[in-house]
Amino acid sequence: MTDVGWDVLRARLLDLDAGRLAEMDAHGIELAILSLNAPAIQAIPDPASACDVARRANDALAAAVARHPDRFAGFAALPMQDPEAATRELTRAVSDLGFKGALVNGFSQIGPDRVVYYDAPAYEAFWGAVEALGAPFYLHPRDPLPAREPIYDAHPWLRGPAWAFAAETAMHALRLITSGLFDRHPRLQLILGHLGEGIPYNVWRLDHRIRKAPRGIPARRTVGEYLRSNVYLTTSGNFRTSTLMAAISEIGADRVLFSVDYPFERTIDAVSWFDAVVLESALPAAQLEQIAAENARTLFTSLNKR
Repeated sequence: MTDVGWDVLRARLLDLDAGRLAEMDAHGIELAILSLNAPAIQAIPDPASACDVARRANDALAAAVARHPDRFAGFAALPMQDPEAATRELTRAVSDLGFKGALVNGFSQIGPDRVVYYDAPAYEAFWGAVEALGAPFYLHPRDPLPAREPIYDAHPWLRGPAWAFAAETAMHALRLITSGLFDRHPRLQLILGHLGEGIPYNVWRLDHRIRKAPRGIPARRTVGEYLRSNVYLTTSGNFRTSTLMAAISEIGADRVLFSVDYPFERTIDAVSWFDAVVLESALPAAQLEQIAAENARTLFTSLNKR
């Protein structure tokens, strides 16, 4: 989280014109894919309200993209509380509004303390639509509900982006991966931020222990294999060269996307770090170009071509 207050963050989040473009220009950012900040639609327990807010948010974002089509693109907000409505809204956002995929802020609330994860059978048709559209699905973090995760009690410094975001999102992603989702939908592409929410750095032990005690796991392949075929990682908010190198060693440079996480992280921090990676020649020039731009171009221009 950046060190500025909420008033500043709110202003930056809502600025979809001059201020955001000036920030991009100052640091050499060619294109930004925009989305709602967390938890957004996922924290609206009433499905009808979630549908209404998602539709209005997507329309507002589409208007901003239309004003600056060479600089902005959009990720759809989805009312995942209602899988059929989420499918309809994703289809509209991709087919009619021209969005590049969807960004969903973790689990959705269906009551004050009840949540739903997307490996549930009710989402099978939704995932089929995601695959058919060729629309990448970004699983973005949110904090776990306090009533469901008392382990954070009296330890507020571990909530949010410091730790709880990654732990919650990694578990959700692993539910999807190990459920057999990518066996049923092999062209489906999942995006995880923050260089993978810790998963790539634990994947050997994860696969090693599952092999020893599979306990009826539905997935036909290892987690590592799915990472290399069905998951992209972004650098958002994780500007560490050794961590980047570890991610590349597990999944390959062709599955890493440069990202900032603005305005929750400073653009200058992301760009300065990546420039240092370039100057240090920590990676071959071709891999650096892949991460900086080419992987994103390949992924986000392949919609409806799969």
